[in-house]
Amino acid sequence: MVNIKIIEEIERLREEIRRHNYLYYVLDAPEKNDAEFDALFDRLVELEREHPELITPDSPTQRVGGEPSSEFKQVRHTLPMLSLGKATSHGEFIAFHNRICDGLGISRESKVRYACEPKLDGLAVELVYREGALVLASTRGDGIIGEDVTANVRTIRSIPLTLREKHPLVEVRGEVVFPRAEFDKMNEQRVADGAEPFANPRNAAAGSLRQLDSKVTAERPLTAWFYGIGALDLEGEFPPTTHTEELELIARLGLKRIFMAKTLEGPDEVARYFEEISKQRDELGVEIDGVVVKVDEIGRQRMLGEISRSPRWAVAWKFPAQEKITRLVDVIWNVGRTAAVTPVAVLDPVEIAGAMVQRASLHNEDQIKRLGIKIGDSVRVRRAGDVIPEVVSPLEELRTGDETEIVPPEDCPVCSAHLVKEPGDVYRRCPNISCPAIVAEAIEHWASRTGMDIDGLGPKQVEQLLAEGLIADVADLYMLKPEQLIELERFAEKSAERLVQAIDASRERPLGRFIHALGIRHVGESNARLLAEKFQSLENLSSATAESLVEIDGIGPEIAASVVDFFTNEENRALLEKLDRAGVRPIPPENSAGDRPLEGRTFVITGTLDKPRDAIKAILTSAGAKVASSVSSKTDFLIAGDSPGSKLDRARELGVEVISGDTLDEFLRERGVSPK
Repeated sequence: MVNIKIIEEIERLREEIRRHNYLYYVLDAPEKNDAEFDALFDRLVELEREHPELITPDSPTQRVGGEPSSEFKQVRHTLPMLSLGKATSHGEFIAFHNRICDGLGISRESKVRYACEPKLDGLAVELVYREGALVLASTRGDGIIGEDVTANVRTIRSIPLTLREKHPLVEVRGEVVFPRAEFDKMNEQRVADGAEPFANPRNAAAGSLRQLDSKVTAERPLTAWFYGIGALDLEGEFPPTTHTEELELIARLGLKRIFMAKTLEGPDEVARYFEEISKQRDELGVEIDGVVVKVDEIGRQRMLGEISRSPRWAVAWKFPAQEKITRLVDVIWNVGRTAAVTPVAVLDPVEIAGAMVQRASLHNEDQIKRLGIKIGDSVRVRRAGDVIPEVVSPLEELRTGDETEIVPPEDCPVCSAHLVKEPGDVYRRCPNISCPAIVAEAIEHWASRTGMDIDGLGPKQVEQLLAEGLIADVADLYMLKPEQLIELERFAEKSAERLVQAIDASRERPLGRFIHALGIRHVGESNARLLAEKFQSLENLSSATAESLVEIDGIGPEIAASVVDFFTNEENRALLEKLDRAGVRPIPPENSAGDRPLEGRTFVITGTLDKPRDAIKAILTSAGAKVASSVSSKTDFLIAGDSPGSKLDRARELGVEVISGDTLDEFLRERGVSPK
C-alpha cells in the first residue's frame, strides 16, 4: 500500500505545477524561474515512476505524447462549428450591419452592440471537458464532423488538462496557432536540417496538430486562444447571456481568452476598431487575418439564426492583401522542368503577411515590359495568404537615374545552351534536355504530391543526390539503398530508411498520377487523368495517334502533338523502359461513369482555402470535373476562398454559382463526392 504522504505530495506537486503552468502560459506572469519549475516537475516524474499506479490522465507529466496513431478518428460535434461569412471592405461590413438591423426589425441607424476580436489565422479546435477534465479535442473539419486530436492537444502546455472549476459539461472553441517568433526559429532549424520550411505559421500549426505521432506535436511550441462556447452544462448556474460573458467564463475556467476583445456600439466604433487592429497586426506575436464581429446578445443571435453553415449574426471582416514597398536588387532567371526560363525578382528582405519575402514572381518578359520595371526600382510587392509573392508595380517617382534595364538572357543560365523562343510563346526555353536544372526540376515534379507523392524527397534532397552522382533521372531513384544515403550529409539511418521506403511505395501509383509525373508539356493533372481513363494503360497511350487524342473532350491539337512527341522521343522511351525494369507499375483507373458525379462540370478555384489547392483539384477531377484556370461562360462553379480577387467579380457578372471554402465539403457530400 502506498504511503499516504506520497499520495499527498503527488497531489500537491500536480496542483503547484498546474498553477504555475496557468501563470506562465495563460497569464504570462510566472512566479518561478525555469530551474525552480523544472525541480518541481522532475520530482513529480520521479514519484510517478516509482508509483505508476498513481499516474492519472490529467497529470502534468502526461503531456509528452504517446504512441503513434495510424489515423485520426472522426468526431461529431454536439453543436455545429459554424464557419463565418466574410466582409472584405467597409462597404461589405455595412451591408452586414444592415442585414442585422433588418433581421431584428430595427432601424439601420440603430447602434447594435457588437463583440469584436482579432481573427486568428490558425487551426480551429473544440475542447470537451467533463467534470473539469479534458476528455476530447477535435478539429473543426466540415463543421459537423471533425478529427479527434486529443492526444496532440494534450501536449500543448497553454491548454489545461483540468479546468479551474468542475462542471458536468463545458465545450470551448478556439484556435491553435504557431507563435511567429517560434515559427521563424523552427524554419531556420528545418532549413539547417535540409528539410522544407513551412510556408507560414498557419500551415505549421495545422501540420503540427495533425501529426499521427503526438510526440512530434509535443516538440512544437503551439499555443491556443479561445473565443467561443459550444454545449454547456453548468449544473444550476445560469449560462452566459452575451458573448462578452462567454469570454469571461472562458477566462474564469483557466483558459486563454482571445486577446484585445472589445464590446462596441454600432458600425462606426467597429470600423475604428478594425483600423486599430489592422495597424497593430505586425506587432502581434501571432498571425491574424482580420476581425471577427458578432452580435453580443445571445438572445439576438438566436433571433437571427443561421444560413447554410454560417451564422447571420457574425462576420469575419478580413484584411486586404498585404502590400509592402521594398527595393528590386536584381533579377535572376530560373529554368523549370518544361525548359521555360522565368524571371524572379530578388528583393531587399521585407516581411509581408507573416513571412519574410526576398523573392517574388515577375511572371515573364512580357510582364516586365508591361510594368516598365527596372533593377534598382522601389517596388510594391503583394502577398495574400499562401499565394506566391508578386511584384505589382514600380514607384517611378522614386527613381534616382541609377536604375538599369532588365535584359533577358540569350543563353541558359545553367548549362549555357542558346535559348530558343518559338512564335507565340511567352518564354525562352532551354533546348538541352540534359540541362541540370531541367533534370532536377523533372525529378522534383516526379516526387511531388500530385505526381508519385514521394514523402521526404524535396529540392534539397534531389540536389544532393544529383551532386553525389547517385541519380541521373527518376528511374535511378528506385535503385537507391539506405546504405548509400547514410553516407550523405543530413541523412541518418532512420531518415535514409524512410526515404527508400517512400520511394518503394511509389512504384504503384494510379496511371493518371504517373502520366502527370512524367512532365509532358501542356499535360496537367486533369488532362493526365483524362488520358488515363481513355487509354487505360501506358502501352495504349504510348501508341496513340494525334487523331485519336483530339477526339477526347478537353484534349486539343497542341496537347495531342505534345503527347505524341513525348512518346516518340527515343530518350523518353528509354526512360520508360528503365522505369519498367525498376518495377514501377502504374495502376489502371477504376472509376466508371457512375462513379463520376461531377462529370461535365467545370470549376475554377480562387483565393486561399483550408485545403491545399492541389488536394481540391484531385477531389474534383477524380469525380469527373474539369478544373479551369479562369472564369468564363463555360464555368459552372467558382470555389472562392479568402482574398478571391477579380475571379469572384467575373463569376458574379456571369451568374456563375459561387461556393465558399467553408461550404465546399457540404457541397461535395450533397453530390455524393467524398471531401477527403
